[in-house]
Amino acid sequence: SDALATTLSALYGKLLVVMGIAFPMAEVISTYIPPSFYEGFYLYLYIGSMVFLLYMYAALARDRSRSSAPDTTVVATFGIGSMIYSGLEFGQYWELERNTNCHNCCQHHPLCSGHYHLSLSLTFQMKVYKHKIVARFGLMHMVGTNLSVWLNVLVQETKHEILTFYDPENKTIGLSHRLAFQKAFASLTTDVPPSHPAAAHLRVPRGLKGPHHIFECRRTNIMGSLVQDASPFLFPCTIEYSLICAAILYVMWKNISKYPSKDVAAAIVKARILEGLAYKKSPHLYSVDCARAHKGLFFGILVLVLTIISLILFFVLVSKKDYATLAVVEVNVCELALYAMTTFASLAGMVCVRKLKYDGNRNLELDNILLVGAQTGMFIYGTFTIIGGHFTIEKNTILILITALSSLIQTTCQTMFILDASRRSAKTAEQLRKKPGREIVTFLLVTNLAMWAINTLEKSRAESHPVQLHFYGLWAWTIITHVSMPLAIFYRFHSTVCLCEIWKRAYKMKPAYM
Repeated sequence: SDALATTLSALYGKLLVVMGIAFPMAEVISTYIPPSFYEGFYLYLYIGSMVFLLYMYAALARDRSRSSAPDTTVVATFGIGSMIYSGLEFGQYWELERNTNCHNCCQHHPLCSGHYHLSLSLTFQMKVYKHKIVARFGLMHMVGTNLSVWLNVLVQETKHEILTFYDPENKTIGLSHRLAFQKAFASLTTDVPPSHPAAAHLRVPRGLKGPHHIFECRRTNIMGSLVQDASPFLFPCTIEYSLICAAILYVMWKNISKYPSKDVAAAIVKARILEGLAYKKSPHLYSVDCARAHKGLFFGILVLVLTIISLILFFVLVSKKDYATLAVVEVNVCELALYAMTTFASLAGMVCVRKLKYDGNRNLELDNILLVGAQTGMFIYGTFTIIGGHFTIEKNTILILITALSSLIQTTCQTMFILDASRRSAKTAEQLRKKPGREIVTFLLVTNLAMWAINTLEKSRAESHPVQLHFYGLWAWTIITHVSMPLAIFYRFHSTVCLCEIWKRAYKMKPAYM
Protein backbone atom coordinates (compact mmCIF):
# COMPACT_ATOMS: atom_id res chain seq x y z
CA SER A 1 0.00 0.00 0.00
CA ASP A 2 2.90 2.34 0.73
CA ALA A 3 4.35 1.76 -2.75
CA LEU A 4 0.95 2.41 -4.33
CA ALA A 5 0.53 5.61 -2.29
CA THR A 6 4.00 6.75 -3.39
CA THR A 7 3.16 6.20 -7.06
CA LEU A 8 -0.28 7.82 -6.89
CA SER A 9 1.00 10.82 -4.93
CA ALA A 10 3.78 11.35 -7.50
CA LEU A 11 1.22 11.27 -10.32
CA TYR A 12 -0.99 13.68 -8.36
CA GLY A 13 1.90 16.10 -7.94
CA LYS A 14 2.73 15.89 -11.65
CA LEU A 15 -0.90 16.69 -12.51
CA LEU A 16 -0.83 19.77 -10.27
CA VAL A 17 2.36 21.04 -11.91
CA VAL A 18 0.96 20.53 -15.42
CA MET A 19 -2.22 22.41 -14.47
CA GLY A 20 -0.08 25.09 -12.83
CA ILE A 21 1.65 25.87 -16.13
CA ALA A 22 -1.38 25.29 -18.37
CA PHE A 23 -3.77 27.75 -16.67
CA PRO A 24 -1.62 30.92 -16.71
CA MET A 25 -0.21 30.12 -20.16
CA ALA A 26 -3.70 29.62 -21.59
CA GLU A 27 -4.83 33.02 -20.28
CA VAL A 28 -1.88 34.75 -21.91
CA ILE A 29 -2.03 32.91 -25.24
CA SER A 30 -5.78 32.84 -25.88
CA THR A 31 -7.87 35.93 -26.55
CA TYR A 32 -11.11 34.33 -25.36
CA ILE A 33 -10.19 33.51 -21.75
CA PRO A 34 -11.20 36.15 -19.16
CA PRO A 35 -8.56 37.44 -16.74
CA SER A 36 -7.99 35.42 -13.55
CA PHE A 37 -10.35 32.61 -14.56
CA TYR A 38 -8.10 30.05 -12.87
CA GLU A 39 -7.71 31.72 -9.45
CA GLY A 40 -9.96 29.06 -7.89
CA PHE A 41 -7.27 26.49 -8.68
CA TYR A 42 -4.77 28.42 -6.56
CA LEU A 43 -7.30 28.76 -3.75
CA TYR A 44 -7.58 24.96 -3.82
CA LEU A 45 -3.79 24.64 -3.66
CA TYR A 46 -3.38 27.07 -0.76
CA ILE A 47 -6.35 25.88 1.28
CA GLY A 48 -5.41 22.22 0.72
CA SER A 49 -1.85 22.91 1.88
CA MET A 50 -2.98 24.76 4.99
CA VAL A 51 -5.48 22.01 5.88
CA PHE A 52 -2.70 19.43 5.58
CA LEU A 53 -0.38 21.52 7.75
CA LEU A 54 -3.04 21.90 10.45
CA TYR A 55 -3.75 18.17 10.33
CA MET A 56 -0.08 17.26 10.68
CA TYR A 57 0.45 19.77 13.48
CA ALA A 58 -2.47 18.26 15.37
CA ALA A 59 -1.40 14.66 14.68
CA LEU A 60 2.22 15.24 15.62
CA ALA A 61 1.65 17.62 18.52
CA ARG A 62 2.66 14.97 21.08
CA ASP A 63 5.72 13.93 19.12
CA ARG A 64 8.38 16.52 19.93
CA SER A 65 11.17 14.76 18.03
CA ARG A 66 12.76 16.83 15.32
CA SER A 67 14.91 15.85 12.42
CA SER A 68 18.20 17.36 11.37
CA ALA A 69 16.46 19.71 9.01
CA PRO A 70 18.24 22.48 7.15
CA ASP A 71 18.67 25.89 8.66
CA THR A 72 15.43 27.76 8.08
CA THR A 73 17.05 31.21 8.18
CA VAL A 74 17.56 31.33 4.42
CA VAL A 75 14.07 29.98 3.78
CA ALA A 76 12.53 32.56 6.10
CA THR A 77 14.48 35.35 4.39
CA PHE A 78 13.07 34.52 0.98
CA GLY A 79 9.69 33.84 2.60
CA ILE A 80 9.56 37.41 3.93
CA GLY A 81 10.25 38.80 0.46
CA SER A 82 7.61 36.49 -1.00
CA MET A 83 5.05 37.62 1.60
CA ILE A 84 5.77 41.29 0.81
CA TYR A 85 5.21 40.54 -2.87
CA SER A 86 1.93 38.71 -2.08
CA GLY A 87 0.81 41.58 0.17
CA LEU A 88 1.36 44.16 -2.55
CA GLU A 89 -0.47 41.97 -5.06
CA PHE A 90 -3.35 41.64 -2.60
CA GLY A 91 -3.41 45.44 -2.12
CA GLN A 92 -4.14 45.88 -5.83
CA TYR A 93 -7.50 44.16 -5.37
CA TRP A 94 -8.95 47.15 -3.50
CA GLU A 95 -8.05 49.53 -6.35
CA LEU A 96 -9.80 47.56 -9.08
CA GLU A 97 -12.97 49.05 -10.50
CA ARG A 98 -16.23 47.51 -9.33
CA ASN A 99 -18.68 45.95 -11.81
CA THR A 100 -15.91 45.12 -14.30
CA ASN A 101 -14.23 41.94 -15.43
CA CYS A 102 -11.17 43.01 -13.48
CA HIS A 103 -12.95 42.78 -10.11
CA ASN A 104 -12.81 39.13 -9.07
CA CYS A 105 -13.24 37.90 -5.53
CA CYS A 106 -10.86 35.01 -6.25
CA GLN A 107 -8.01 37.51 -6.43
CA HIS A 108 -7.89 37.36 -2.63
CA HIS A 109 -5.68 34.32 -3.03
CA PRO A 110 -2.40 36.26 -2.40
CA LEU A 111 -3.60 36.66 1.20
CA CYS A 112 -3.90 32.88 1.47
CA SER A 113 -0.45 32.69 -0.09
CA GLY A 114 0.99 34.86 2.68
CA HIS A 115 -0.48 32.70 5.45
CA TYR A 116 0.71 29.60 3.60
CA HIS A 117 4.27 30.96 3.36
CA LEU A 118 4.28 31.81 7.06
CA SER A 119 3.12 28.32 8.03
CA LEU A 120 5.44 26.53 5.63
CA SER A 121 8.58 28.25 6.93
CA LEU A 122 8.02 26.58 10.31
CA THR A 123 7.27 23.06 9.07
CA PHE A 124 10.51 21.58 7.78
CA GLN A 125 11.65 19.92 11.00
CA MET A 126 8.78 17.46 11.36
CA LYS A 127 9.47 13.74 11.30
CA VAL A 128 6.68 11.72 9.75
CA TYR A 129 6.46 8.15 11.03
CA LYS A 130 2.64 7.91 11.20
CA HIS A 131 -0.21 8.79 8.84
CA LYS A 132 2.07 7.87 5.95
CA ILE A 133 -0.53 7.90 3.17
CA VAL A 134 -1.91 11.29 4.20
CA ALA A 135 1.63 12.61 4.57
CA ARG A 136 2.66 11.43 1.11
CA PHE A 137 -0.29 13.05 -0.63
CA GLY A 138 -0.08 16.17 1.53
CA LEU A 139 3.63 16.71 0.94
CA MET A 140 3.27 16.10 -2.79
CA HIS A 141 0.33 18.54 -2.81
CA MET A 142 2.63 21.14 -1.25
CA VAL A 143 5.40 20.36 -3.75
CA GLY A 144 2.90 20.88 -6.56
CA THR A 145 1.68 24.09 -4.91
CA ASN A 146 5.17 25.57 -4.73
CA LEU A 147 6.02 24.66 -8.31
CA SER A 148 2.66 26.01 -9.51
CA VAL A 149 3.29 29.29 -7.67
CA TRP A 150 6.73 29.47 -9.26
CA LEU A 151 5.34 28.92 -12.75
CA ASN A 152 2.45 31.35 -12.25
CA VAL A 153 4.68 34.17 -10.97
CA LEU A 154 7.05 33.49 -13.85
CA VAL A 155 4.29 33.85 -16.45
CA GLN A 156 2.67 36.88 -14.80
CA GLU A 157 5.91 38.83 -14.36
CA THR A 158 6.96 38.07 -17.93
CA LYS A 159 3.59 39.29 -19.18
CA HIS A 160 3.73 42.50 -17.16
CA GLU A 161 7.26 43.36 -18.26
CA ILE A 162 6.28 42.85 -21.91
CA LEU A 163 3.22 45.04 -21.41
CA THR A 164 5.39 47.93 -20.24
CA PHE A 165 6.38 48.22 -23.91
CA TYR A 166 2.75 48.18 -25.11
CA ASP A 167 1.58 50.97 -27.39
CA PRO A 168 -2.24 51.27 -27.09
CA GLU A 169 -2.53 53.52 -30.16
CA ASN A 170 -1.56 50.89 -32.73
CA LYS A 171 -2.05 47.88 -30.43
CA THR A 172 1.51 46.64 -30.84
CA ILE A 173 4.37 45.83 -28.52
CA GLY A 174 7.70 47.36 -29.44
CA LEU A 175 10.87 48.77 -27.96
CA SER A 176 9.95 51.89 -26.06
CA HIS A 177 11.67 55.19 -25.60
CA ARG A 178 12.97 54.13 -22.19
CA LEU A 179 15.78 52.20 -23.91
CA ALA A 180 18.49 54.82 -24.28
CA PHE A 181 20.63 52.40 -26.26
CA GLN A 182 17.93 51.71 -28.87
CA LYS A 183 19.61 54.01 -31.37
CA ALA A 184 23.07 52.94 -30.31
CA PHE A 185 22.35 49.40 -31.48
CA ALA A 186 20.06 50.28 -34.37
CA SER A 187 22.62 48.78 -36.73
CA LEU A 188 21.47 45.35 -35.65
CA THR A 189 18.13 45.81 -37.37
CA THR A 190 18.47 48.61 -39.92
CA ASP A 191 19.73 46.30 -42.63
CA VAL A 192 16.49 44.29 -42.65
CA PRO A 193 14.22 45.32 -45.55
CA PRO A 194 10.71 46.42 -44.58
CA SER A 195 9.16 43.68 -46.69
CA HIS A 196 11.07 40.99 -44.83
CA PRO A 197 9.06 39.14 -42.14
CA ALA A 198 11.75 39.90 -39.58
CA ALA A 199 11.11 43.62 -39.97
CA ALA A 200 8.09 43.25 -37.70
CA HIS A 201 10.05 41.11 -35.26
CA LEU A 202 10.02 43.75 -32.55
CA ARG A 203 6.43 44.88 -33.04
CA VAL A 204 3.96 42.15 -32.22
CA PRO A 205 0.22 42.71 -32.79
CA ARG A 206 -2.10 41.11 -30.27
CA GLY A 207 -5.49 39.45 -30.42
CA LEU A 208 -9.01 40.74 -29.88
CA LYS A 209 -8.76 41.06 -26.12
CA GLY A 210 -5.66 43.18 -26.40
CA PRO A 211 -3.01 43.55 -23.70
CA HIS A 212 -4.20 47.06 -22.84
CA HIS A 213 -7.30 45.56 -21.23
CA ILE A 214 -5.08 43.22 -19.21
CA PHE A 215 -2.78 46.06 -18.26
CA GLU A 216 -5.66 48.18 -17.00
CA CYS A 217 -6.70 45.41 -14.62
CA ARG A 218 -3.41 45.50 -12.73
CA ARG A 219 -0.56 47.86 -11.98
CA THR A 220 -2.15 51.13 -13.01
CA ASN A 221 -2.94 52.78 -9.66
CA ILE A 222 -0.93 53.42 -6.49
CA MET A 223 -0.49 49.81 -5.32
CA GLY A 224 -0.08 48.63 -8.89
CA SER A 225 2.77 51.04 -9.51
CA LEU A 226 4.42 49.86 -6.27
CA VAL A 227 4.27 46.26 -7.46
CA GLN A 228 5.60 47.31 -10.87
CA ASP A 229 8.61 49.08 -9.33
CA ALA A 230 9.31 46.46 -6.66
CA SER A 231 8.72 43.32 -8.71
CA PRO A 232 12.28 43.09 -10.17
CA PHE A 233 13.56 42.68 -6.60
CA LEU A 234 10.65 40.84 -4.93
CA PHE A 235 9.55 38.34 -7.54
CA PRO A 236 12.95 36.53 -7.48
CA CYS A 237 12.29 36.02 -3.75
CA THR A 238 9.05 34.22 -4.58
CA ILE A 239 10.82 32.15 -7.23
CA GLU A 240 13.68 31.17 -4.94
CA TYR A 241 11.45 30.59 -1.92
CA SER A 242 9.17 28.30 -3.92
CA LEU A 243 12.11 26.32 -5.29
CA ILE A 244 13.70 25.89 -1.85
CA CYS A 245 10.39 24.79 -0.33
CA ALA A 246 9.68 22.38 -3.19
CA ALA A 247 13.12 20.79 -2.85
CA ILE A 248 12.87 20.45 0.95
CA LEU A 249 9.35 19.02 0.75
CA TYR A 250 10.41 16.59 -1.97
CA VAL A 251 13.24 15.29 0.23
CA MET A 252 10.76 14.95 3.12
CA TRP A 253 8.39 13.06 0.80
CA LYS A 254 11.19 10.67 -0.22
CA ASN A 255 12.23 10.02 3.38
CA ILE A 256 8.81 9.43 4.92
CA SER A 257 8.94 6.62 7.52
CA LYS A 258 12.69 6.08 7.14
CA TYR A 259 14.01 5.39 10.63
CA PRO A 260 17.72 5.82 11.27
CA SER A 261 19.53 2.58 12.01
CA LYS A 262 20.07 1.69 15.68
CA ASP A 263 23.86 1.77 15.35
CA VAL A 264 23.85 5.26 13.82
CA ALA A 265 21.36 6.55 16.38
CA ALA A 266 23.41 5.12 19.26
CA ALA A 267 26.62 6.64 17.84
CA ILE A 268 24.96 10.05 17.55
CA VAL A 269 23.70 9.96 21.13
CA LYS A 270 27.07 8.80 22.47
CA ALA A 271 29.01 11.43 20.53
CA ARG A 272 26.70 14.22 21.69
CA ILE A 273 27.04 13.12 25.32
CA LEU A 274 30.84 13.14 25.00
CA GLU A 275 30.76 16.55 23.35
CA GLY A 276 28.58 17.84 26.17
CA LEU A 277 31.03 16.55 28.78
CA ALA A 278 34.06 17.87 26.94
CA TYR A 279 32.76 21.37 26.25
CA LYS A 280 30.98 23.33 28.94
CA LYS A 281 30.55 26.58 27.04
CA SER A 282 27.81 29.09 27.46
CA PRO A 283 25.16 28.71 24.73
CA HIS A 284 25.57 32.41 24.00
CA LEU A 285 29.32 32.23 23.27
CA TYR A 286 30.51 31.28 19.80
CA SER A 287 34.03 31.02 18.42
CA VAL A 288 34.99 31.41 14.77
CA ASP A 289 38.43 30.35 13.57
CA CYS A 290 39.43 32.76 10.79
CA ALA A 291 42.94 31.37 10.33
CA ARG A 292 44.18 31.01 6.75
CA ALA A 293 41.38 33.19 5.37
CA HIS A 294 42.73 36.75 5.45
CA LYS A 295 44.22 36.93 1.96
CA GLY A 296 41.15 35.42 0.32
CA LEU A 297 38.90 37.79 2.24
CA PHE A 298 40.99 40.83 1.26
CA PHE A 299 41.10 40.02 -2.46
CA GLY A 300 37.44 39.00 -2.43
CA ILE A 301 36.36 42.31 -0.91
CA LEU A 302 38.54 44.16 -3.43
CA VAL A 303 36.80 42.35 -6.31
CA LEU A 304 33.39 43.01 -4.74
CA VAL A 305 34.10 46.75 -4.47
CA LEU A 306 35.32 46.94 -8.07
CA THR A 307 32.20 45.06 -9.21
CA ILE A 308 29.92 47.51 -7.42
CA ILE A 309 31.78 50.43 -9.02
CA SER A 310 31.38 48.76 -12.42
CA LEU A 311 27.62 48.37 -11.90
CA ILE A 312 27.29 52.02 -10.87
CA LEU A 313 29.15 53.10 -14.01
CA PHE A 314 26.95 50.84 -16.13
CA PHE A 315 23.67 52.29 -14.87
CA VAL A 316 24.98 55.85 -15.23
CA LEU A 317 26.32 55.38 -18.76
CA VAL A 318 23.52 53.20 -20.12
CA SER A 319 21.00 55.99 -19.61
CA LYS A 320 22.99 58.26 -21.97
CA LYS A 321 22.64 57.57 -25.69
CA ASP A 322 26.22 58.52 -26.52
CA TYR A 323 27.69 56.15 -23.91
CA ALA A 324 25.29 53.20 -24.11
CA THR A 325 27.69 51.08 -26.17
CA LEU A 326 30.53 51.85 -23.77
CA ALA A 327 28.33 50.82 -20.82
CA VAL A 328 27.68 47.38 -22.32
CA VAL A 329 31.38 46.88 -23.12
CA GLU A 330 32.41 48.00 -19.63
CA VAL A 331 30.09 45.63 -17.77
CA ASN A 332 31.05 42.70 -20.04
CA VAL A 333 34.75 43.30 -19.40
CA CYS A 334 34.03 43.30 -15.66
CA GLU A 335 32.07 40.04 -15.91
CA LEU A 336 34.77 38.41 -18.05
CA ALA A 337 37.50 39.30 -15.54
CA LEU A 338 35.33 38.03 -12.68
CA TYR A 339 34.60 34.72 -14.41
CA ALA A 340 38.27 34.22 -15.29
CA MET A 341 39.45 34.80 -11.72
CA THR A 342 36.82 32.55 -10.15
CA THR A 343 37.43 29.79 -12.72
CA PHE A 344 41.13 29.65 -11.87
CA ALA A 345 40.26 29.83 -8.17
CA SER A 346 37.85 26.88 -8.50
CA LEU A 347 40.45 24.77 -10.34
CA ALA A 348 43.12 25.63 -7.76
CA GLY A 349 40.67 24.85 -4.97
CA MET A 350 39.95 21.39 -6.39
CA VAL A 351 43.69 20.65 -6.30
CA CYS A 352 44.11 21.93 -2.74
CA VAL A 353 41.14 20.18 -1.11
CA ARG A 354 42.15 16.79 -2.53
CA LYS A 355 44.47 16.53 0.47
CA LEU A 356 41.45 16.41 2.79
CA LYS A 357 39.55 13.22 3.63
CA TYR A 358 36.60 12.47 1.32
CA ASP A 359 33.39 11.18 2.91
CA GLY A 360 31.02 9.79 0.28
CA ASN A 361 28.36 8.87 2.84
CA ARG A 362 27.59 12.41 3.98
CA ASN A 363 23.92 13.26 3.38
CA LEU A 364 23.92 16.33 1.13
CA GLU A 365 21.00 15.41 -1.11
CA LEU A 366 19.07 18.65 -0.54
CA ASP A 367 22.03 20.95 -1.18
CA ASN A 368 22.96 19.01 -4.30
CA ILE A 369 19.41 19.20 -5.69
CA LEU A 370 19.24 22.95 -5.11
CA LEU A 371 22.72 23.64 -6.49
CA VAL A 372 22.45 21.53 -9.64
CA GLY A 373 18.85 22.58 -10.27
CA ALA A 374 19.67 26.28 -9.97
CA GLN A 375 22.68 25.80 -12.25
CA THR A 376 20.18 25.07 -15.03
CA GLY A 377 19.30 28.78 -15.09
CA MET A 378 22.94 29.70 -15.70
CA PHE A 379 23.12 27.19 -18.56
CA ILE A 380 19.89 28.42 -20.16
CA TYR A 381 20.94 32.07 -20.05
CA GLY A 382 24.49 31.37 -21.22
CA THR A 383 23.44 29.10 -24.08
CA PHE A 384 20.94 31.57 -25.53
CA THR A 385 23.49 34.38 -25.18
CA ILE A 386 26.10 32.31 -27.02
CA ILE A 387 23.67 31.58 -29.86
CA GLY A 388 22.76 35.26 -30.18
CA GLY A 389 26.40 36.34 -30.03
CA HIS A 390 27.43 33.81 -32.69
CA PHE A 391 24.85 34.95 -35.25
CA THR A 392 25.56 38.64 -34.65
CA ILE A 393 29.34 38.33 -34.48
CA GLU A 394 29.73 40.64 -37.49
CA LYS A 395 28.21 43.38 -35.29
CA ASN A 396 31.24 43.29 -32.96
CA THR A 397 29.55 41.09 -30.35
CA ILE A 398 32.59 38.84 -29.84
CA LEU A 399 32.99 40.14 -26.27
CA ILE A 400 29.44 39.09 -25.37
CA LEU A 401 30.08 35.63 -26.85
CA ILE A 402 33.32 35.16 -24.89
CA THR A 403 31.69 36.38 -21.67
CA ALA A 404 28.84 33.88 -22.02
CA LEU A 405 31.28 31.02 -22.70
CA SER A 406 33.33 32.04 -19.66
CA SER A 407 30.18 32.04 -17.55
CA LEU A 408 29.37 28.44 -18.50
CA ILE A 409 32.95 27.31 -17.82
CA GLN A 410 33.05 29.11 -14.47
CA THR A 411 29.70 27.70 -13.37
CA THR A 412 30.74 24.16 -14.25
CA CYS A 413 34.10 24.38 -12.46
CA GLN A 414 32.60 25.99 -9.37
CA THR A 415 29.80 23.41 -9.11
CA MET A 416 32.33 20.57 -9.35
CA PHE A 417 34.45 22.21 -6.66
CA ILE A 418 31.49 22.72 -4.28
CA LEU A 419 30.17 19.16 -4.76
CA ASP A 420 33.65 17.77 -4.02
CA ALA A 421 34.72 20.07 -1.18
CA SER A 422 31.40 19.77 0.69
CA ARG A 423 32.20 16.09 1.35
CA ARG A 424 35.74 16.65 2.64
CA SER A 425 37.10 17.26 6.12
CA ALA A 426 40.47 17.46 7.84
CA LYS A 427 41.96 14.16 9.03
CA THR A 428 45.32 15.16 10.54
CA ALA A 429 46.59 17.81 12.92
CA GLU A 430 48.74 19.26 10.15
CA GLN A 431 45.67 19.78 7.95
CA LEU A 432 43.90 21.46 10.86
CA ARG A 433 46.84 23.84 11.15
CA LYS A 434 47.48 24.52 7.43
CA LYS A 435 43.82 24.43 6.28
CA PRO A 436 44.56 23.74 2.59
CA GLY A 437 42.30 25.65 0.22
CA ARG A 438 40.62 27.86 2.81
CA GLU A 439 41.91 31.09 1.25
CA ILE A 440 40.34 30.03 -2.06
CA VAL A 441 37.03 29.11 -0.41
CA THR A 442 36.95 32.55 1.23
CA PHE A 443 37.71 34.28 -2.07
CA LEU A 444 34.98 32.36 -3.91
CA LEU A 445 32.51 33.06 -1.12
CA VAL A 446 32.90 36.84 -1.48
CA THR A 447 33.14 36.86 -5.28
CA ASN A 448 29.89 34.88 -5.55
CA LEU A 449 28.23 37.75 -3.72
CA ALA A 450 29.63 40.03 -6.43
CA MET A 451 28.23 37.79 -9.19
CA TRP A 452 24.92 37.62 -7.33
CA ALA A 453 24.80 41.44 -7.39
CA ILE A 454 25.44 41.44 -11.16
CA ASN A 455 22.66 38.94 -11.79
CA THR A 456 20.21 40.74 -9.51
CA LEU A 457 20.83 44.34 -10.55
CA GLU A 458 21.94 44.13 -14.18
CA LYS A 459 21.24 40.81 -15.88
CA SER A 460 17.70 40.33 -14.56
CA ARG A 461 16.48 43.29 -16.64
CA ALA A 462 15.77 42.29 -20.24
CA GLU A 463 16.40 45.81 -21.55
CA SER A 464 19.95 45.82 -20.17
CA HIS A 465 21.07 43.55 -23.02
CA PRO A 466 20.35 45.29 -26.32
CA VAL A 467 22.19 42.79 -28.54
CA GLN A 468 20.16 39.82 -27.32
CA LEU A 469 16.99 41.93 -27.20
CA HIS A 470 17.30 42.91 -30.85
CA PHE A 471 18.34 39.43 -31.97
CA TYR A 472 15.61 37.42 -30.23
CA GLY A 473 12.93 40.09 -30.08
CA LEU A 474 11.15 41.53 -27.09
CA TRP A 475 8.81 38.63 -26.36
CA ALA A 476 11.40 35.86 -26.66
CA TRP A 477 14.23 37.56 -24.76
CA THR A 478 11.97 38.70 -21.92
CA ILE A 479 10.72 35.12 -21.50
CA ILE A 480 14.28 33.74 -21.60
CA THR A 481 15.40 36.27 -18.99
CA HIS A 482 12.49 35.65 -16.64
CA VAL A 483 12.87 31.86 -16.84
CA SER A 484 16.64 31.73 -16.37
CA MET A 485 17.66 34.68 -14.20
CA PRO A 486 15.75 33.81 -10.99
CA LEU A 487 17.47 30.41 -11.10
CA ALA A 488 20.82 32.07 -11.83
CA ILE A 489 20.34 34.49 -8.93
CA PHE A 490 19.51 31.61 -6.64
CA TYR A 491 22.54 29.66 -7.90
CA ARG A 492 24.88 32.44 -6.81
CA PHE A 493 23.13 32.81 -3.47
CA HIS A 494 23.10 29.08 -2.74
CA SER A 495 26.73 28.75 -3.85
CA THR A 496 27.60 31.35 -1.24
CA VAL A 497 25.73 29.35 1.42
CA CYS A 498 27.46 26.10 0.39
CA LEU A 499 30.88 27.76 0.38
CA CYS A 500 30.16 29.14 3.84
CA GLU A 501 29.38 25.61 5.05
CA ILE A 502 32.62 24.34 3.49
CA TRP A 503 34.56 27.19 5.11
CA LYS A 504 33.08 26.30 8.49
CA ARG A 505 33.01 22.48 8.45
CA ALA A 506 35.74 21.20 6.13
CA TYR A 507 38.58 22.25 8.42
CA LYS A 508 37.38 20.44 11.54
CA MET A 509 37.87 16.87 12.68
CA LYS A 510 34.56 15.09 12.14
CA PRO A 511 33.10 12.65 14.69
CA ALA A 512 32.51 9.12 13.43
CA TYR A 513 28.75 9.51 13.16
CA MET A 514 29.06 12.45 10.70
